[in-house]
Amino acid sequence: MKYKQLGRTGLYVSELCLGTMTLGGNADAGMWRAIGSVGQEEANQLIARALAEGVNFIDTADIYSFGQSERLVGQALKDLGVPRSDIVLATKTAGAMGPKPNDQGASRGHIMDSVQRSLERLQVDHIDLYQIHANDSVTPVEETLRALDDLTRQGLVRYVGVSNWRAGKIGKALGLSAALHATRFETLQAYYSIAGRDVERELVPLVTEDQMGLLVWSPLAGGLLSGKFGPGASTEEGSRRTHFDFPPVDLERAWPCVAEMRTIADARGVSVARIALAWLLAKPHVTSVIIGAKRVEQLEDNLRAADILLTGEELSRLDTVSALPPSYPGWMVDRQEANRRPPPFKPVISA
Repeated sequence: MKYKQLGRTGLYVSELCLGTMTLGGNADAGMWRAIGSVGQEEANQLIARALAEGVNFIDTADIYSFGQSERLVGQALKDLGVPRSDIVLATKTAGAMGPKPNDQGASRGHIMDSVQRSLERLQVDHIDLYQIHANDSVTPVEETLRALDDLTRQGLVRYVGVSNWRAGKIGKALGLSAALHATRFETLQAYYSIAGRDVERELVPLVTEDQMGLLVWSPLAGGLLSGKFGPGASTEEGSRRTHFDFPPVDLERAWPCVAEMRTIADARGVSVARIALAWLLAKPHVTSVIIGAKRVEQLEDNLRAADILLTGEELSRLDTVSALPPSYPGWMVDRQEANRRPPPFKPVISA
């Protein structure tokens, strides 16, 4: 297992992060039931196995099964006797946790209420990485940043991050943090997969230039890139993607990616999922890839992706088949900078 610096901080996290969205779903949890219904015993097994393989980074959120995922994570760490300093524990807030108007968002009120509840559920006295999980078009960015700065000064939170925001708003937040001398977003958690490379247009250049850590959610596109779907495979009955079709994926672009990954996977004698994860791990702008599982054997296979080093030829094939179509202003920027100097990051663009 490799470890990478988290943003500009002095903290190091494993290149694979254990995601816990599958924990806690039950018959009353709506969509969370379809995503996963892992109980305490199974959660303990998953976390123990991940830790044994060198994972030191665990990500959850208050919205996952409406707090149950956080509860299971906290109890698992207690049951396993894991020293608090051995784990980088991340959680998130902003999603709707109830029917009332202030049960969601990135306001000072909701943030202050949410962090206390997350600490109680996780059974810890601090959260290593506290992330704003969703865009809030109502709350001023300055209000959100000041609340997060207060939490870091109080020692309840050590670092802060953001998820699912547009590049322009993140840039604004970074500028405000500097002007206010407040703690800044050190990470961006974003959807990224070989079948969904939109993050490369604006967000990857932003996090690269501003030295933010990029944490990848849904690297297998909700299981679509697991090898159980697309060319050479039949849909697995009862799978998550069958009942919860998210994130949205352009299948006409995804299936050629799956076919190319399957060719490489078969030649190496590994799963398609490992190749999809290894492709992301090879990207220098990726800090950590979040993997989730319902079963230990599924987790084992994903963890083995850390052992795969794709060749330059294999990466070139995968980059080419998954290349983003041209978009403005990207194609104009590339054209105008061609004779000056290459940008810090230049995505592969198809003709």
